[in-house]
Amino acid sequence: MLVYLHIPFCHRVCPYCSFYKHTPGATSIGSFVDAIVLEMKHRLPATEEKPRTLYLGGGTPSMLSPSHLSRLFTALQEHLDFSKLDEVTLEANPATFDLAKAKLFRELGVTRVSLGIQSFTSHVLEILGREHSVAQASESVRILREAEMPSINIDLMFSIPGQSKEDWDATLRHAISLQPDHISAYNLTYEEDTAFFESLRRGEMRENEDHDAEFFHLADELLTAAGFDHYETSNYAQSGHHSSHNQGYWRGEDYLGLGPSAVSTLNGVRWRNLPDTASYVSQVTAVGHALSESEMLDSEALRLERIALGLRTRDGISLDLLNPESQKHATHLVREGLAHISGNQLVLIHHGRALVDPIAAELV
Repeated sequence: MLVYLHIPFCHRVCPYCSFYKHTPGATSIGSFVDAIVLEMKHRLPATEEKPRTLYLGGGTPSMLSPSHLSRLFTALQEHLDFSKLDEVTLEANPATFDLAKAKLFRELGVTRVSLGIQSFTSHVLEILGREHSVAQASESVRILREAEMPSINIDLMFSIPGQSKEDWDATLRHAISLQPDHISAYNLTYEEDTAFFESLRRGEMRENEDHDAEFFHLADELLTAAGFDHYETSNYAQSGHHSSHNQGYWRGEDYLGLGPSAVSTLNGVRWRNLPDTASYVSQVTAVGHALSESEMLDSEALRLERIALGLRTRDGISLDLLNPESQKHATHLVREGLAHISGNQLVLIHHGRALVDPIAAELV
């Protein structure tokens, strides 16, 4: 089982991000920490599976103060045996920590930090509304190395409005020069309830699939040449640094989500917490949980998810997941050079990897 904690606080709300998040404002971070600890105390003992990974995402978990982080991790360690976890990941913004805080991450048991850098080009960072500079981003990697963080990931994004292919090339080469252990290279998507989506709707921004494919293949070319294993559509890792937590999602493992808006899937039941921090704190304090909606996933829903997620990975999907018509389409993909079949596994290759979403839609 995977455990995820959602920390919703951000110093600034980025115009492209659709995750539930907000500035601290009138919300007491201390009360939030108390609530997520209380939810954990109610939820974790009720699970039959032993947690395998822990992931703190957001939002910006690294903006929590040292005292709040210490309080949170002390409670986590009371309920989780960190020595038996594959990894403990903390998402971080380069502008929110220094060497002392990075050393605290390590002391608290964090084994992997995922840096939300997005770009090493100043004007692109401005478009994205990021609060860190290129220099801060580079320095954050050095700081984590000095703090002896075992694994460092850099998140990058492409097909951003105003980002040229030369910008993307320079960002990739700069990221490689910092020698991180893992790089995630995501295609910008325009999600509802974001400023970017509204700009797209008004015609101020445009999507271009050919443009996306060029950027995707450039990342694949440069990162694999630098020794990174392209093990999932958007993820590249050096040996021994594949994200165990994310691999669990792609394989369809159960996961427990704690915090406002967090989603859980356990034993075929999926539920979501209230997507409102104040209401979340109030309800958890009153009844120990913040469940707002739930559904039972049938075998067909799980099959479709396994196809959509599995096709993104280097391992692909079992042909047994496909109905006869979809198996014919899989054979066509092989003839077109977009996939190959290894044993009983269908694996996307070459241009097929850039077309994973439309191919998945055809196969389901």
